[in-house]
Amino acid sequence: FFFLMIRRPPRSTQSRSSAASDVYKRQFLNFMLNKAKSVRTLCVSFVRYASTGKIGFIGLGNMGGHMAINLKTKGQDVIAYDVNTTKLKELETTFGLTPASSVEELAKASDVVITMLPNSSHVKETLVNGGIFRHLKKGGLIIDSSTISPLVSIELNKLAAEQNLNFVDAPVSGGVMAAKNAKLTFMVGTAKQEIFEKCKQILSHMGANVISCGSPGGGQIAKICNNMALGIEMLAISEALSLGKKLGLDPKILSEVMKVSSARCWSLEVYNPAPGILPDVPSSRNYEGGFAVELMHKDLTISQEVAKNIGANTPLGNKTTSIYKELIEKGLNKKDFSIIYDELLKEGKK
Repeated sequence: FFFLMIRRPPRSTQSRSSAASDVYKRQFLNFMLNKAKSVRTLCVSFVRYASTGKIGFIGLGNMGGHMAINLKTKGQDVIAYDVNTTKLKELETTFGLTPASSVEELAKASDVVITMLPNSSHVKETLVNGGIFRHLKKGGLIIDSSTISPLVSIELNKLAAEQNLNFVDAPVSGGVMAAKNAKLTFMVGTAKQEIFEKCKQILSHMGANVISCGSPGGGQIAKICNNMALGIEMLAISEALSLGKKLGLDPKILSEVMKVSSARCWSLEVYNPAPGILPDVPSSRNYEGGFAVELMHKDLTISQEVAKNIGANTPLGNKTTSIYKELIEKGLNKKDFSIIYDELLKEGKK
């Protein structure tokens, strides 16, 4: 392979004179340097996109389903499990994912396991009692992309180490559309650079950003802080847009003003809560799909629990948590969290 690339330039470039010889040497060195760069790029690309062994994926919900599909379409060997057997069969038929009949079967067949589950108790049950810790190959890697308490992530990291396994918390941000389009941001909690690099190789198939957050639990800390801010931000934008509408200003016009003003933010530009402003967001689909109220409340609750644990004062986070709890009590737990706009709009109407 290398002999084919390292060939002498045409005879016409050679000369017996010393000056011509120097030119030839420079040309040859440049030629070799360019070939070396090409080989390096080829090797890096191969390492990045080569299979990382069989990947077990547990949790095929709104987010996890798209993530598993992206792994498969990027050439990875994926075995999947979900309690929803209909969803599992659908992904097997449509995308070629290999189904597992149990968590134990998946663990025995996998080199890497990724979990995308609703809460801390689900993750602990799956890893500890479900058989992942017992049956995954020694030295195996577990990447938890669920959003759970950082204290639980730290505990699971220690338990995994006792089994000669590597556990990494790597929660995501970006929502369902980002999961579908492989544009997620992953926040990775590990102090081991080689483990982070392995995670990055895998997670890059599902996301646009893979960020190291330092020690175990760091990814979850970043996630709950981000989502506490997101919940507050969505509430603020919804209050402003609903107030503007009640005062007679079209939410679309107000959104255009705010997008080029100091209130510009993600909840306004990418995930606008007012129906009809953006075509592919939950607010324009009767608040179906997307990030459920109950999941936002779960993340906010985690933020308040850990804040209380360390004595941190988060008054806006606390108030936002109580408001989303009220939405759940109204039976809106499965609706997208941007439905807060619709509820605020209804309030005060005669």
